[in-house]
Amino acid sequence: MADVSGAVPRSDESFRGTAILAYALLLAGLFSFHLAGVVAVVLAYVQRGDARGTPWETHFDNIITVFWVSLVVTLVAIPLCFVVVGFFVLGILLIWFLYRTIKGLVRALDGRPYF
Repeated sequence: MADVSGAVPRSDESFRGTAILAYALLLAGLFSFHLAGVVAVVLAYVQRGDARGTPWETHFDNIITVFWVSLVVTLVAIPLCFVVVGFFVLGILLIWFLYRTIKGLVRALDGRPYF
């Protein structure tokens, strides 16, 4: 049924599928020079407004956070690789990235909010 603006409310299954796709793209970004990650974050930004107030909002917020934190830390860590500490920072970042992304994907597959 349409609301006052004429928009049709989306189902939880629609948000669930979008969240799962965004997590898969975020993971695929590790192997595609982060191009798939850019698509994932754009998808999350587009869907976050529609998902406001639903459990899926937490997933889209998580995807956006993981993308931007990963990008900023990577840009800081790469020059630090010349003094070796950057490799350590990138290793910790990879573990954090995988933890947040896989946890989100598993929770999305189960139909639960990220938090």
